[in-house]
Amino acid sequence: MTQEIGIGPPKLTRFERARIVGARALQVSMGAPILVELPDSVTDPIDIALEELKENLLPMTLRRVLPDRSKQDIALSRLLQPRAT
Repeated sequence: MTQEIGIGPPKLTRFERARIVGARALQVSMGAPILVELPDSVTDPIDIALEELKENLLPMTLRRVLPDRSKQDIALSRLLQPRAT
């Protein structure tokens, strides 16, 4: 049974996306292992992070917080799943 996403939209926001790509690009630039197969011509950490995000390979968790200090931790993979209609 999966927990319902109770805080924020059921998908990744553009601000969360930018934060995750930036954090992952920093990790890659500092020598973290790359989680996706890329051509040798791709060396920019931002491009690598975008590809890893697109492939849903990042084991990250987002914490969404409301002004009343209530919070929810959500696995990134849950926010990237296509919604069932």
